[in-house]
Amino acid sequence: MIILTGAAGFIGSCMLTKLNNEGFNDIVIVDNFSYPEKNKNIANKQFKEKIDREIFFEWLENNNNNIDFIIHLGARTDTTETKKAVFDKLNLNYTKSMWKACVKYNIPLIYASSAATYGLGEYGYIDDHDIIYKLKPLNAYGESKNEFDKWALQQNEKPVFWAGLKFFNVYGPNEYHKNRMASVIIHAFKQINETGKVKLFKSHKPEFEDGKQLRDFIYVKDVVDVIFFMMKQKKYSGLYNLGTGKARSFLDLAKATFKALGKKNNIEFIDTPIDIRDKYQYFTQADIKKLRSIGYNKKFYSLEEGVEQYVKEYLSKNLYF
Repeated sequence: MIILTGAAGFIGSCMLTKLNNEGFNDIVIVDNFSYPEKNKNIANKQFKEKIDREIFFEWLENNNNNIDFIIHLGARTDTTETKKAVFDKLNLNYTKSMWKACVKYNIPLIYASSAATYGLGEYGYIDDHDIIYKLKPLNAYGESKNEFDKWALQQNEKPVFWAGLKFFNVYGPNEYHKNRMASVIIHAFKQINETGKVKLFKSHKPEFEDGKQLRDFIYVKDVVDVIFFMMKQKKYSGLYNLGTGKARSFLDLAKATFKALGKKNNIEFIDTPIDIRDKYQYFTQADIKKLRSIGYNKKFYSLEEGVEQYVKEYLSKNLYF
């Protein structure tokens, strides 16, 4: 049996599809299932049982036999949320309880960390445990993820296997419900269809041209492939970057979206909103040597390949993965 938290969310629901495609149906899914828009992500998928996140640990006390793995992707991911108490409850303390349960019941654990832990990248984007304590995240979300990473590394008692995956900029199907927090691709797709153009943030740093801010964009299908690989190998515990290892510009992303739609480029630059300007990352790029060193050798989707598939096979048809 596999436990999958955050199962109605973006990455979680794609992970559920991945597990189903690999022949796994004995899955208990955990989330807050009170949002109809999110529940569309799990329609027509195979699972054994749905458990509300608020009663999950009570359920686990009575049903901890025969659990082969916990994949913990549930979290509050709104980077504009400022209430520390929200992140303490849903990200930090909930994940501590998950860790302790995995230790108690001898269950392997994969959990979602984030590239937001790296802040401005003062110490690089290297998944070296020694730098975790130095990192300075730019928002409460990143802080909550880094606080848990630090806590995990300090624990004497650890799950039989554990991996914290630092997701970089994930995009792809099943993010319709995320609104402002959805990837730039879905926003670009909507803007092009509605207005014929894309609005990108201007650069407010002289060393970067407008639209040349760089991110490590990773297609969600690559993310779930790596999670599945980790679930199967269960050998090398630790923190791992999960990006492509190749930073690309927002300009590249916009052009790829226009191309996938068969339309000419029409890009307008606007000021970065004041509320996020001082917390805006101008460059992220995952160092993925550690992931490669443990045997993950599959080629990642290029930005153009991922955007083309996402636009043509999902967004244009309003389909789910």
